[in-house]
Amino acid sequence: MRTYLLSLLICIPFIGMSQEKITWETLRDVKFDEKFNEELGSYINVPNFGTKVKSLAGKEVEISGYMVPMDIKQNIYVLSANPFASCFFCGGGGPESVLDLKFTKAPRRFRTDERVTLRGKLKLNPNDIYQLTYILEGVQIIK
Repeated sequence: MRTYLLSLLICIPFIGMSQEKITWETLRDVKFDEKFNEELGSYINVPNFGTKVKSLAGKEVEISGYMVPMDIKQNIYVLSANPFASCFFCGGGGPESVLDLKFTKAPRRFRTDERVTLRGKLKLNPNDIYQLTYILEGVQIIK
């Protein structure tokens, strides 16, 4: 009985800290409105997040996708729903099909289109034009 209670006390802090496995379909719960941006002098797409994706904001999530190296020397990577040849940057997907990755420590080197599963805290980006619509913070490599 004593061992059982001790085990329970050890596990209590971790209750509610579980991550949610999500798919790229989940991240499609967003609409984009075109608005003029004074700084850029052009129209940009501004996200209007749906309820499903808003409920994930700030939560630990797990998602699989394709790695797209942006700057290998600075360890800047993006996770994409699609391989590089058909990803957002090549015109094959929308802004909801990529995640900006913020690693807690410098990651290993990834190959373009390497399929991985990652975990991190999902941040929604409604207004910073210099980052992607979705940001995954504190990224950990699952596989």
